[in-house]
Amino acid sequence: MTHGPGTGGKLWPIRYKPLPDELLSSWLVRLAHGHGLKVQTFCNLIFGNRRQVWNRDVDRLAPSWLVETLAERTGTPLEVAQRTTLRVFEGTLFKQFHSSGTLTWVQTMRMYHRKRQGFAQQFCPVCLRRDATPYFRKTWRVALKTFCVQHECKLLDRCHACGSSVAFHRVDMAQSGRLGKVSISHCHRCEMELGCGPRGRPLVLDKEAFGILTQIIAALDAVSAGQRTPLEHNTLAVMRHLTIMMLSRRRKLRLGDYLTDRFGEAPLQIAQPSRPSVETQCQETRHMLLLWSAWLLCAPQERLGLALGEGAFRYNHLLRDFVRPPEWYVKLAQGCPVSRKPGAQKDP
Repeated sequence: MTHGPGTGGKLWPIRYKPLPDELLSSWLVRLAHGHGLKVQTFCNLIFGNRRQVWNRDVDRLAPSWLVETLAERTGTPLEVAQRTTLRVFEGTLFKQFHSSGTLTWVQTMRMYHRKRQGFAQQFCPVCLRRDATPYFRKTWRVALKTFCVQHECKLLDRCHACGSSVAFHRVDMAQSGRLGKVSISHCHRCEMELGCGPRGRPLVLDKEAFGILTQIIAALDAVSAGQRTPLEHNTLAVMRHLTIMMLSRRRKLRLGDYLTDRFGEAPLQIAQPSRPSVETQCQETRHMLLLWSAWLLCAPQERLGLALGEGAFRYNHLLRDFVRPPEWYVKLAQGCPVSRKPGAQKDP
């Protein structure tokens, strides 16, 4: 016998299971709407007013009381419920999970109360449009993923109609009483269907570099599905360090400007320029950073050596602030050849 949500019964009337690669927050919103309730009403009924769900990044923090309750009340195995959280990437994207500060390769929400000031929730408009049941994926929260391999479509990180960040947990706030035809795939501000967003092909600057990025994204999808892949934390750590060098505005560090000139692209639009990181950037900027990183790593000694000779950075920048760099990268940095311009001065 089943009981309504919030009563003493164990199973809920609506017992949706997580869809492939589904985010915890997406699953929770679908369950609330399935019961004909607003998200906030549902959460207050189930968890009480003292346990706030939406004032922080629930997919990252994933408190045990929330995950265990959803698993128990929907008849979902606990290990399946736990795989809806971003902790599934521990050991691949980041060595160890931590609840505060920047989590490597996980897009930053920049939460303020229940509002999201960052553009951390990406989506593939084709996926949303073709889903029998629209939902949001875990891999859409990862900074490495800038396009959908399946549909060859670049991801969007905001509503194409009004420019608002994606906050599907707030999509029912304009509704009075019980829900009407509101959908998780609608913009919370203008109610536009996000699946109607433009289908743009991802930029390809270099075929080999783009191929590497495609392999990384495909491997990321496999990790999220619980499969073993050759995706290595150390290789990704080197890529991220290179993006830090590209974003930095330190004196004598102009790798981003060097690559912009080399490929004839417009200057990067950098968010939070005082302390930029790849996890805070928009989709277009991240895609460019990742393409450049992959291009450099296609022939690292030659291309980094040439950039060093052109004055794009100083030798010490290759290892500066890089915590526990892999041995192969340390050897590469120590043996990086320098082809200087005639008359160029040596670093002091």
